[in-house]
Amino acid sequence: MIEAYIICYKNKVSERIYYSLIKNIKEVSLKKSKLIIVIGGDGFMLQTLKKFHQYKKPFYGVNSGDYGFLMNKYNSSRIIKDISSSKALSIHPLEMIVRNKLNKFKKIIAINEVSILRQSRQAASLSIKVGSGFLIKKLRGDGMLVSTPAGSTAYNLSVHGPILNLDSKKIAITPVSPFRPRRWKGKVVSDKSIISINNLNPQKRPIMAVADNIEIKNVKNIKVSTNKKIVFNLLYSKNNSLEKKIKIEQLRKEFI
Repeated sequence: MIEAYIICYKNKVSERIYYSLIKNIKEVSLKKSKLIIVIGGDGFMLQTLKKFHQYKKPFYGVNSGDYGFLMNKYNSSRIIKDISSSKALSIHPLEMIVRNKLNKFKKIIAINEVSILRQSRQAASLSIKVGSGFLIKKLRGDGMLVSTPAGSTAYNLSVHGPILNLDSKKIAITPVSPFRPRRWKGKVVSDKSIISINNLNPQKRPIMAVADNIEIKNVKNIKVSTNKKIVFNLLYSKNNSLEKKIKIEQLRKEFI
């Protein structure tokens, strides 16, 4: 019998899956477990990955949310086979270092994306550097995103950013509702890049920085880079691979 540490989101759907799951899987302590099973949606999975990644255990997500891009579908009759035959995918997060208006620094990781967004009715006014050179000297709009390949089909895609293959070794810089320059579409850069964002007018045009779902307000400067020292190992069953989900999104046609 598979032994696992199980983490369950607190709602009726997740709890129903949990009680069905423990009929087939032995629940053990985190220390004794060989894997961590997460029952919930993508947001809950992101929180859990950050909380438990230091234990260096693989994560198998069971979807009880909507799309569940980071998760696997649950089938009670196949769960043992799905977990046993699952394959690991290793991903690295972004690391965001921010300086706020009090000149205090904060470091946070992001698995999907770092969002730099206006904090008031005033549009954000930003400069963006990649390495030592300017990518854009003045971006005026609602903000911008820096997205990983794993997160490129999330918020990044909704603001018309590019979908990145998991093995691309790239990250996407995408504007959010750009006003000036109006037609700027962003840039795909190497995942070795260090991206520096500066608020050009912090008094009149305050901004906030969001690493997945952790928000910091009144930000002056942000540096974003890929943290290669942190590795998340996600387990996917044969028919639920992240690569397959990304390909489906690349081919998807939406109709209104």
